[in-house]
Amino acid sequence: MLQQMTPAAIAVLGSCNMDVVAFADRAPTLGETVAGRRFATIPGGKGANQAIAAARAGGAVRMIGAVGDDDFGRALRTVLGEAQVDAGAVRASAEPTGIAHIVVDARGGNSIVVIPGANGTVTSLTAADEAIVANSAVLLLQLELPMEAAIAGAAVARRAGTRVILTPAPVQDLPPELLANVDLLAPNEHEIAQITGIDEPREALRAMLEQVPEVVVTLGAEGCVYGARTQGGTLHVPAPKVEAVDTTAAGDTFVGVLAVALAEGRNMQEALRWASAAAALSVQRAGASTSMPKREAIDAFAALHVAPG
Repeated sequence: MLQQMTPAAIAVLGSCNMDVVAFADRAPTLGETVAGRRFATIPGGKGANQAIAAARAGGAVRMIGAVGDDDFGRALRTVLGEAQVDAGAVRASAEPTGIAHIVVDARGGNSIVVIPGANGTVTSLTAADEAIVANSAVLLLQLELPMEAAIAGAAVARRAGTRVILTPAPVQDLPPELLANVDLLAPNEHEIAQITGIDEPREALRAMLEQVPEVVVTLGAEGCVYGARTQGGTLHVPAPKVEAVDTTAAGDTFVGVLAVALAEGRNMQEALRWASAAAALSVQRAGASTSMPKREAIDAFAALHVAPG
């Protein structure tokens, strides 16, 4: 593993939500009521999750987004601060803080309904926001903010030479003007199937390489598969075998930690292995931000469970 000297500069343009989580043996079907085991409110949102994951992995992270002037918003600011995420560019909105309603089943699977709230007010970047993006090695984007914000952020990053990693969730049409400025697309297997209409992940990955230079598809317990337009074939990185408690934050942990690894100059295979180790650690604990491991834990786990090479 490379030894970090200066923290990698990571910008995150994304959502801040309070996760309202119900734990049950299984999720209810339409019109059905089931008994739950436990309830929790946990700070999250794909943007905040990726920011916290990257900060705990050793990145110097700055977050751009919005929360409401309410208890959930104050709790999110506190959690970001405790993770050493610079939240100075997280705006205060008259809209309430965004909410994610999550049901987690006995196998750790989840279903999620997101209500944007304050996130929906972030439709453009300020000059200060643009400076944060331009002065970072990597910009992390997701689609829980309005599309125009993602398009604007990616365009600023491209002009500045900042690497853009996009998590295309929740799935929606991806405008050409966004994809033109994305360096690495990071969907899960379900998202890339919805985007391309192709169920087989490797085939879907190859189809997406016609639109973006690099794609990594997360496959849950099967790990991830990566491909680049300039290379032939795909690279499969298996996931360490663990007992999953809650998979809610696995994808965001993977992407946040991957961003740090790439910003530090690790090669793609090593970066994917390190990110996979972090994701495997995260699924062994409940919650989103509460489950994300620190750098020392990732290194120790990877040394024991991830094959080198």
